[in-house]
Amino acid sequence: MSLRRIRARFESVLPKILFSVYHCFMPKIEVNEEVFYALAGSTDGKSRWKTREEFEEALTCAKAELDEDSDKSLPVSERILKIELNDTNRPDLWGTAGCARQLNIYNGGGIPSYPFFSSPGKLQKTTYRVLVEKSVKQVRPFLVGFVASGKAVSDPMLRDMIQTQEKLAWNFGRKRRTISMGLYRTAVIKWPIIYKAVDPDSVSFVPLQWETPLSLRDILKYHPKGKEYAFIQEHEPLHPLLTDSTGAVLSYPPIINSADLGAVQVGDRDLFVELTGTDQASVTLAASIVACDLADNGFTIEPVEIAYEYETSFGKTCVTPYYFQEPVFCSLARVEKFLGEKMDQGQCTAALARMGVRAEKARSAERESAEETDGVLAFPPEYRNDFLHAADVMEDIMTGRGLSTFKPVRPRDFTVGRLTPITLFSRRVKGVMAGLGYQEMIYNYLGSWKDLVENMRGNGEHIIRISNPMTENYEYVRDSVLASLLASESVSGHAAYPHRIFETGKIVRRSVSENYGTLTRQYLGFLHADRDTGFNAAAGQLQTLFYYLSREYETEESGDSRFIPGRAAAVIFRGKPAGVFGEIHPGILENWGITVPCAAGEIDLDALIE
Repeated sequence: MSLRRIRARFESVLPKILFSVYHCFMPKIEVNEEVFYALAGSTDGKSRWKTREEFEEALTCAKAELDEDSDKSLPVSERILKIELNDTNRPDLWGTAGCARQLNIYNGGGIPSYPFFSSPGKLQKTTYRVLVEKSVKQVRPFLVGFVASGKAVSDPMLRDMIQTQEKLAWNFGRKRRTISMGLYRTAVIKWPIIYKAVDPDSVSFVPLQWETPLSLRDILKYHPKGKEYAFIQEHEPLHPLLTDSTGAVLSYPPIINSADLGAVQVGDRDLFVELTGTDQASVTLAASIVACDLADNGFTIEPVEIAYEYETSFGKTCVTPYYFQEPVFCSLARVEKFLGEKMDQGQCTAALARMGVRAEKARSAERESAEETDGVLAFPPEYRNDFLHAADVMEDIMTGRGLSTFKPVRPRDFTVGRLTPITLFSRRVKGVMAGLGYQEMIYNYLGSWKDLVENMRGNGEHIIRISNPMTENYEYVRDSVLASLLASESVSGHAAYPHRIFETGKIVRRSVSENYGTLTRQYLGFLHADRDTGFNAAAGQLQTLFYYLSREYETEESGDSRFIPGRAAAVIFRGKPAGVFGEIHPGILENWGITVPCAAGEIDLDALIE
């Protein structure tokens, strides 16, 4: 089944809210046909692929598909291709140059060289400098920049810069919260540039698309961009500001550029590109992507020295663009295990080269057998940082060699699909809970720190955070079902009481005894809200549930902080803890805005069938 058909079926069966989340993960770019084909290796500005089918097949190396072809009635210079990217780990592909670069390398164009990068112990020389003051450390602490010169900005190029800027800031930068980008005319800047934090009422300037000066606070109130991104800064006492050495304002990151220094137009030749954010590695990677894109477009990239008044993971002085990625080793044994075919080191390095990855033959001292020590050491390109494991190297080896080169293999074992024991047991539990008058709920497994920890009077000791979340609302993996149930109750005060809801679903907690440091369990959570509900109501419901499940249990007093002291009990099954129930603590009810008592509990269903 094609990706387009899969997506159509996906859209038809999921709620609209989930489909909108899906789309925020899958960027779609619009590229000028003439520019794209030239960057992809064409010499005459036309497609090097004879048919649309061949072009669509070529896009698979970038995990992309042609969403909409160009209008052939338009002049070549005005034709637009719409390409959808299906890999959220490759933000370097979210622009014309990046996507075209991957196709060009894959089809024999060779790995490009970017000599302007600094690296640990090897900083490039530069005359451009940015001073980062200590005041910005707790506000928006990291800045990366470079100068692009030697070529006039064309209209298609400016459009693509803006598109890349928005894609990186929206998708990769979580709506500018962790990454934002600005473009400026170098000719009107007096170096060095100053990056600092200021009182939002103390500084005024004329923002883009405006005619009169506004203070930083007024920009958040009245300017369209300010109102759109006010959520990032409005509650902070100090706001970030970028000025030149004379005090002229370049921008108010991550909100808006100034109307003079930050107004880049078609024909400008020398640009200062800066990115600010809250995660240094992510900001540095995004800057590397933009620098490589502009270099591919014919610009000369000149580094900029970033001098911090405080320590960072890259030091107090860093010259950017900066290469910080670490090489990743992948053994030939792992390649064979994953791909089902033996490949030697030469074949692996050749396949990686087709993906733009430099690699060399290597041996790992961590393994004893020759089969496990022989492998390749892959060095991620300057514009990529998605090699987290040997499996990522193997994936590029597979893609670089070509999926069509692997022979299809028939299954050797005859298997029959069936439900797992925990699924069957969970269905049985659902039937009992429905019989007790409870309404089944289905929730997301991800949530925010506020909902999962703060509102539940917890300390977050066992909760797991997603390393690069797209939004803070889905930043943590839940470690309990109760927060989800209380969230529903908090918006159900208008409905007639009693309220009885439950869910059977997964929870994840930290566990040092597990290989990956986490433990996933199937849990039942239930909640009973009413004016006269209490401990006895929860105990009675639990007793009925265990009776119909043919299970016997014991109870002992629980000190769980989510419940009222003395009004909670731990469930003991075969001598081991298997859950807890009782009356929800009034402090938690207040956090959720719930005005009636709630009796609730959660049971480890995996423990009941072990």
